[in-house]
Order: sequence, then structure tokens, then C-alpha cells
Amino acid sequence: MKELIFSRIFLSLILLSSFSPAIARGGELTSLSSGLRNISYAGSTRRLFQENQSQSSVDKAHGYMTNADLEKAIMEFARRCSNISRIYSIGKSVNGVPLWVIEISDKPGKEEAEPAFKFIGNVHGDEPVGRELLILLANWICDNQMKDPLFSPLNDDEDMRQPETRAIMNWLKEIHFTASASLHGGALVANYPWDGTPDRKSHYFSCPDDETFRFMASTYSRSHYNMSLSTEFQGGITNGASWYPIYGGMQDWNYIYAGCFELTLEISDNKWPDAKELPIIWEYNRMSMLNLVASLVKTGVHGRIFSSDSGRPLPGFIMIKGINYTVKAGRAFADYHRMLAPEGKYQVVATVPGYKLKTTSIWLGAEATTVDFILDPEVTPGDGKLLKSICDCNNEREARRVLAGFFWGPHLEIYFVLAVILAFLCILLQRRIKSNLSRSRQITKRSIVV
Repeated sequence: MKELIFSRIFLSLILLSSFSPAIARGGELTSLSSGLRNISYAGSTRRLFQENQSQSSVDKAHGYMTNADLEKAIMEFARRCSNISRIYSIGKSVNGVPLWVIEISDKPGKEEAEPAFKFIGNVHGDEPVGRELLILLANWICDNQMKDPLFSPLNDDEDMRQPETRAIMNWLKEIHFTASASLHGGALVANYPWDGTPDRKSHYFSCPDDETFRFMASTYSRSHYNMSLSTEFQGGITNGASWYPIYGGMQDWNYIYAGCFELTLEISDNKWPDAKELPIIWEYNRMSMLNLVASLVKTGVHGRIFSSDSGRPLPGFIMIKGINYTVKAGRAFADYHRMLAPEGKYQVVATVPGYKLKTTSIWLGAEATTVDFILDPEVTPGDGKLLKSICDCNNEREARRVLAGFFWGPHLEIYFVLAVILAFLCILLQRRIKSNLSRSRQITKRSIVV
């Protein structure tokens, strides 16, 4: 089967048994009953259609999938697209409804040295457009996988968290996502961290990866039919704290605790657009969603970390000098995937406890770069006992005599043969490591070994 450029996509469809009142942006990681306020969106309201139709609360949901309809659609997708998908639940909602996940991959259910992306829809009960779009996205990928050009301050009280919140947080402990987006309604803008400010006032408050987040948000906005044309948000993107500050949001939590670059995507001004608008909303957002996921492997720096003495993967850490943020390599394959804005020079640092760190400079153009690190073990004091005992001799001549006796004694031939064998094995090991590295580079043609 032709390889998916997306490598791995996780679409999380959050199913709620009833539609709740409006709550704050961002999928707050707090209890909905813990005093979160309703927030109305400032600025003019835009519509896909010009007519302004009033809708009662009864007929708002007309034309939308019910929870039962959505579950049926998920199972139908699983039956039709079983070769590239896996369906599972990460828990249940406060009303006992399964929290379904559609996993799309060339090898569903198998952990690989590849980046992972997640979309989360219907985080808020009164913003149902997201889950409708995710079903459309999943089916689009299934239908087009072989022919489309793209396939080329927080709440720490566990008891106060809703079951949906706990389920997602536990899920993120099992799967390391590189990037993510949650879909919302009520505005038309791509929102990025930080969502809050230290003084709790509304103003621009950037995170360490502000430039990268602006690039990600702009990727979505510029691919959208009209998001980038917004008169309310320049370029169709906004810093969350500059818009209005919130605290305990899922977006900031992902970046701080899960090592995941998450955007909050407001994809419809109207939280309950007429159901006949859904196909148009899908078309307006389709390329944005696909391009955002594709950017995961088309940009940034990717690679693996290995030990020079054994060639085994080292689950270490990747840092970029000048950016106060650390990315963890995967436990199984020691693969890392570092999102970075293109067209810039970066110094990439790989560290592993017990090994010497390595640094390399790269120029990141419009395409992704692969940098594989081979780290040398730290030399412990015990490794040099013989040399230390010789150097500590008071008599320099005696030291030279000990050395000569050690190397030129009766076992000279044995030492020489062993040295030749060790050198030969070392060369074979280095070649094997480089061969493995060359086979593992599937992200981009541009590769560096450090």
C-alpha cells in the first residue's frame, strides 16, 4: 500500500449525551461546575449565508447526527476502512457515552518512529460542527489515500475534573502526539498559546515557541476559504491571551505537560449553523485540516538518537538553543519530531543522561530536515584506573617502564590481534548503525548524522 504522508492521524470524537450551555474556549481541564463563566464573543458576527434565520433550541439540532447516528457512522467507517484504521474508546463521558477515537495509519495499532497528530471535536456540547467535520475528514482520507497529492494556572484536583477530561489526559500519557488541534464554534479564527497571562489581563503573551505556533495557525488560516480575510483578527489568527485570557485550558496544558503543539480552531461563527451549511463548512475547512496535518512531516526537524557503543536507541531529549522548551524522544524508537517555523537557522542539541551531549547547526528551509544523533557514553573515573595509576607514579621513568612492560611483554601478539579484531568490529558496528539510519529515514530526503 502506498505510504500515507500523514504517517499517523488520531481523530478523537468526543460524544456528549446532551448539548450543554456555552462554556469558555479551549476545552478547559477543570470541572464544568467549578465556576467557569460563559463568554460571549466580541466583534461582528459572520455567516456563511446572508439570511439571518432565527432558530429555536428545538430545531437547532435538526440535520445534525445524534450520538447514536455518530456511533453508527464511526462503525460504518471502521467496516469500510479497516485496512487503515482502528476504533477504540478512551473512556466515557459524564453521561456514560463512549469517547470514541478513530486512529488512521498505514499500520493501525502499531507504534512506529513517526509523528502523531490528533483532532478533537465536540469538546463543548453546544459546538457540534467539529465532530461532523471529523467524520467527513476520516471518510475523505479513506476515499483519497491512494490518489490525492497530499499523500505524497491549572486545576490539579483529580476529583474536580470531568471524566472526559481525565480520559483525554490519561490517553496522552499513553500516546505522544507531536501536534494537535481542537475544533470549536462561535468564531472564525486559529488560536494559539498562551491562553492566559500572569496578571490576568488581556494582552499578547507569547510562549517560547511563539513563532512556530504563528506558522501553524497561519497554515490553517491561509488554507481556509475566508479565515485569513478576517477584519477582526489579523490574518485570521490570534494569541489566546490577546483575545481574552482563560486558565486551565487544554491548549496550554498540551504544550506544558504533554509535549504537544496544540491549536484551538474556531471554525464557525455560529455554534449551531443550519445543517445544510455543513457541506460548505467542510469544503471551507478541508484543505486547512489536511495541510495542518501534512505540515507535521513537511516542516521541522526529525530524527532519532542512538548510542555509539551499541547502536541502541536512546530515549533522550532535544532542545533548540534560544528556545526554552524541551522535546522528549520516543521510548521505543528514540524518535523525535520537533515543530519549528521554516526559513531559519537553528542549533539543535541532543542530550541523554550518562552520554555526552551533541550540538549541530541547521538551516531549515521550506522542507523538513532529518538529524540523527549518535552519542558517546560519558567516561567514568573507573574507566581509567590503569592510566591513572601509571600517571600517579612519582618516577616518570618508572611510569614509562611500566607502560613498556605492559605493551611489549610476552603477550604482544595477543594484544595486537585483539586490537585488530576490535578495530574491525568497531568499523562493522559503525557501518551497521549508518545503514540502519539510512533505512529509517522516511520523512525527507535531506538527512544529517551527527
